[in-house]
Amino acid sequence: MGKLDGKVAIVTGASRGIGKATALLYAAEGAKVVCAARTLGEGDHMLEGSLSTTVSEIQQAGGTALAVQTDVSDEESCARLVQTAKQQFGPVDMLVNDAALSYFIPIKDYSIRRWFRAFTVNVHGPFMLSQKVLPDMIERGSGAIVNVSSGAAIGPGRGPYTESGGGGTMYGATKAAIERFSQGLAEEVYQYGISVTCVSPSLVVPTPGTVYHKLVTGFDDPRGEPPEMMAKAILLLATEPLDKVTGRVTYSQAVLKEFGWISEGKGLGIDRPGSGYSQQ
Repeated sequence: MGKLDGKVAIVTGASRGIGKATALLYAAEGAKVVCAARTLGEGDHMLEGSLSTTVSEIQQAGGTALAVQTDVSDEESCARLVQTAKQQFGPVDMLVNDAALSYFIPIKDYSIRRWFRAFTVNVHGPFMLSQKVLPDMIERGSGAIVNVSSGAAIGPGRGPYTESGGGGTMYGATKAAIERFSQGLAEEVYQYGISVTCVSPSLVVPTPGTVYHKLVTGFDDPRGEPPEMMAKAILLLATEPLDKVTGRVTYSQAVLKEFGWISEGKGLGIDRPGSGYSQQ
């Protein structure tokens, strides 16, 4: 018996990385998973990974999944995703907002178009999708929304500075916004029995994206944690009782260790402090 038997879940960013690992784990735990991303087939994007591959792997393992090509920056696309999930499987029980866009460019060089595009994907997308799944969750008095953040949300602190920052200001700003959004939404929907949480990797996760941006040296970088670690943390936050998790802004290995899902951990939330919201 799986932790998610009979549940319907939407996972964005499911073509690769953390989103793919989460979709695979949710399906293995019995959920009917609606996999959403922009990349439908292999070769449609410069990075490896696609919805077709994710869904195929789930089905080969005996799970149930559906691919829905989605642009989370577009309201009509978000509405179509939620409606398709409901038509095919029923009302959505769980939403995982993992899709994100990053450009590592200094602010002085940032184009206005890219700035707005990144905020629309990273912040407005989770807002729109959350808003669209909430009516059914409220009606049934249950549901779980898990937002994926990043250690980039933690600012560099006060100066003087010895480094330039590496162009991560925009991405960090969007992730700081999603942490505040998560905690505020958690407060708003607590009365309806819906949990809202936010989780970041304790260590950088080697994915096609982080490898491309040279945040890790490769998929076997010993400084990182596997995407399956984040997937387990996302599963935990969606399945533990409301009062134990809602409003949490936490880190993968920290929350997994706290609940006894792993015995040892390291990184953010364990041997390094997190963001201000993770302390509350």
